[in-house]
Amino acid sequence: MKAFDNIKKYIKQQGFAPGLLGVFTNPFYFARKGLFDSIKSLSFHISGHTLDVGCGSKPYQNLFKLESYTGLDFDKDGTNFNPDADYLYDGTHFPFDNEVYDSCVSSQVLEHVFEPGQFLSEINRVLKIDGILLLTVPFVWDEHEQPYDYARYSSFGSKYLLEKHGFEVLIQKKSLNDISVIFQLMNAYIQKKILINSNRYINLSLTILCCSPINITGVVLSWLLPKNNDLYLDNIIVAKKVS
Repeated sequence: MKAFDNIKKYIKQQGFAPGLLGVFTNPFYFARKGLFDSIKSLSFHISGHTLDVGCGSKPYQNLFKLESYTGLDFDKDGTNFNPDADYLYDGTHFPFDNEVYDSCVSSQVLEHVFEPGQFLSEINRVLKIDGILLLTVPFVWDEHEQPYDYARYSSFGSKYLLEKHGFEVLIQKKSLNDISVIFQLMNAYIQKKILINSNRYINLSLTILCCSPINITGVVLSWLLPKNNDLYLDNIIVAKKVS
């Protein structure tokens, strides 16, 4: 029984930090690996007292060495019972004083914010001067978490928004800027249209059967074919509060 529990735990870990097994079990292998690797490579910029905005299950917390890590999640109508969140907010005002955090992490959240200027202003408000924001936001992706999916941001658009709200962009990367973005979109389609059975074991079997060949093909072709900086999955940004 313990061995079975360990297997389930390992498979669950493949959700946000996929390794070799994730090629076979995770229909979002490319997207999640791209995010994890990018955040890990930039994690040394995040320090001190840190706020995770839109924290979800805090999947990247262990990548950082911090004094404190506070998870904030969105709760517009009182229905969010996220046990991993330390605080909830109504989508307007963060429940913190001005300039209390040294750094902030927000991954795959901005596209769900109807007023991005207000959102970034709140992050700016709670950060200290020279505080660091690590932000990820999708560029190419299907509509998800409907109806709370409002925007997609190019590298130029995200930079403009950050600079408009008191940040200086220090680093800007593009995740999955190769042929694997096409294969990830294929698996995203399969996940929504085929992997809809409520039985997790049936879905796992279908993932292995349908998605793993696509993952494997995408891995091989991404080694062989050139990158394309005009077509990519996610923006990965490190920005500093300057005003």
